[in-house]
Amino acid sequence: MQLGITLKLGAGNPVDIDKVLEAERLGYSQVWAGEAYGTDAVTPITWVLARTTKIKAGTGIMQMQARTPTCVAMTAMTLQMMSGNRFLCGIGPSGPQVIEGWHGVAFGKPLARTKEYAAIIRQILRREAPLTFKGEHYQIPYAGPDATGLGKPLKSIVHGDPSLPIYTASITPAGLRTAGEIADGTLPIFFSPEQPNLITDAIEEGMKKSANSKTMADFDNAPYVRIRMGDDLDACRDALRPELALYIGGMGARSKNFYNDLAKRLGYEEAAETIQNYYLDGKKKDAEAAVPAKLIDEISLVGPAARIKDRMQAWKDVAKTHKVRTMVLTGGSVQALRVAAEAAL
Repeated sequence: MQLGITLKLGAGNPVDIDKVLEAERLGYSQVWAGEAYGTDAVTPITWVLARTTKIKAGTGIMQMQARTPTCVAMTAMTLQMMSGNRFLCGIGPSGPQVIEGWHGVAFGKPLARTKEYAAIIRQILRREAPLTFKGEHYQIPYAGPDATGLGKPLKSIVHGDPSLPIYTASITPAGLRTAGEIADGTLPIFFSPEQPNLITDAIEEGMKKSANSKTMADFDNAPYVRIRMGDDLDACRDALRPELALYIGGMGARSKNFYNDLAKRLGYEEAAETIQNYYLDGKKKDAEAAVPAKLIDEISLVGPAARIKDRMQAWKDVAKTHKVRTMVLTGGSVQALRVAAEAAL
């Protein structure tokens, strides 16, 4: 099982390059940066690739509606060229609140867009012919009613690597099927080693529609796993509650919250509804308190070093079945990363 980490960015919180370098020294294979409605994903990943020599770095994820697929392909080819092919291309639709409320464009049909987006990127990288594409979301060259008529198919000047890994950040069954069909990996935000099939069954369904014969052994299912190490188990759990309450309760509308839906599929229906009701009513502390300790323990690594090492065995076991290939640790201290690296051996 491979290990990865995520970057935490914010006001006054730049890239912790020392942690990244230690992760690289420990043998971690990946580092990921996300974006919501603040910092972007490409800039910190570029910084990391410039400061490292072995670890791969990816965007988890670039919001598709914020960039054309050709822009992402150009970004990917540039970072491939500058890093020795250590760039991992993560793309996704985000959610309607961010896409329509921040970017000011239609959310549209996210799965259809994802398929078109990946197909265009791959066509550019293969460089077999000048780029042409006619889909529901993208028509290249553009031929709409306001077109100049001067557009013509173009072929990339740069020779990219067609083996560029494309990841999604899927958690819905339909999104996971799409990942299995068109992607090389996915980044589930919640994952239970006791219930891996909640994620992997849909991925495998999608693989049956793929143009190649890939299996889970060829696919990087790389769930995000929160880690907090310390002697006080309850304090470690409490440190994770605000983020989990935000996602389950407040990341989306009452009628459309993909993270809330996933918590319900994991078996926490009542808790998910309670957390959401509290959060959307402005009672964030109550929402945090309503996050079950069992859920935290199931999808995270918390507590003393010995407890974390013991819990890592469940993840190693599920990795043997190819249902997980990379465990992406989020929020861990350098010491916690060392403990996880030792336990992963």
